[in-house]
Amino acid sequence: MKVSRETLHQLIENKLCQAGLTREHAATVAEVLVFADARGIHSHGAVRAEYYAERISKGGTNRTPEFRFEQTGPCSAILHADNAAGQVAAKLAMENAIDMALEKGVAVVGIRQMGHCGALSYFVQQAARAGLVGLSVCQSDPMVVPFGGAEIYYGTNPLAFAAPGENGDIMTFDMATTVQAWGKVLDARSRNESIPDSWAVDVNGAPTRDPFAVHALLPAAGPKGYGLMMMIDVLSGIFLGLPFGKQVSSMYDDLRAGRNLGQLHIVLNPDFFTCSTLFRQHLSQTMRELNAIKPAPGFDQVYYPGQNADIYEKNSLQEGIDIVDDIYYYLKSDAIYLNSYETKSPFAK
Repeated sequence: MKVSRETLHQLIENKLCQAGLTREHAATVAEVLVFADARGIHSHGAVRAEYYAERISKGGTNRTPEFRFEQTGPCSAILHADNAAGQVAAKLAMENAIDMALEKGVAVVGIRQMGHCGALSYFVQQAARAGLVGLSVCQSDPMVVPFGGAEIYYGTNPLAFAAPGENGDIMTFDMATTVQAWGKVLDARSRNESIPDSWAVDVNGAPTRDPFAVHALLPAAGPKGYGLMMMIDVLSGIFLGLPFGKQVSSMYDDLRAGRNLGQLHIVLNPDFFTCSTLFRQHLSQTMRELNAIKPAPGFDQVYYPGQNADIYEKNSLQEGIDIVDDIYYYLKSDAIYLNSYETKSPFAK
């Protein structure tokens, strides 16, 4: 069904408050989830609300975190997030990174001990809206076999990038380092749809189209995705003195405990490297030139990175955001959660 952006935001915010989150933090989490759904990233939208509510209710998300911002150098800092909701921590860290980059030209801000933050593109777009270039990486649950391996080690370890063009244009790139994010499998489950057999393998290591039979995800482009997820695990785990690799906590194991996840924001001020006006002009020129490229057979147009999501968001503002009926009815219900997620498996049923 389709609902307005405002309605979906209020439903999610109310549900998270019902679970015990403060109104301010619930509003931030809802903002990021609705951002994802509005852009067609349903794997990181309202489908996550029940999981968050269950973890909040059971104490695995700190409802009253004590944030501590530690400046570690002229252009570097760490936000100690005290296992706050990941969206709240990531947004706060990016706000500090933006202030630092505006003054110093460069900012590198790590986040220690946070929860799952949702769509990374939300946070790098914060930087782009401030006229800056944003890059963000974060670690996630071990659920991927390394290239050539038969056992899980790394997480989907996503990265996101955004840069500003003219007249509010933003070039955005957001990806998991797997063929697809785990949330895409979760979204397929909620819709009772099959998945491509290139996304994941079953318990026997064989490709599967059944989202409920997924035992491990596959790295994007084989050894290339494997290398990227290694790099991100180093930057958002080892680099910040946090658990890494297969030691990273599972999203669904013990919802009463904090996740202790790490994330790294890197923000660059174009004015310290070139003319920011020229930078914006050239970025918008890049967008136009990509759109003007002759499409290959089977394609209608070449889109710049993030453009499909931009178009989807524009349409959703006019027509409403599409969410699964069962998710809507859950958000409208009195239930905080349905004991759907706590399991020893990283692939909650």
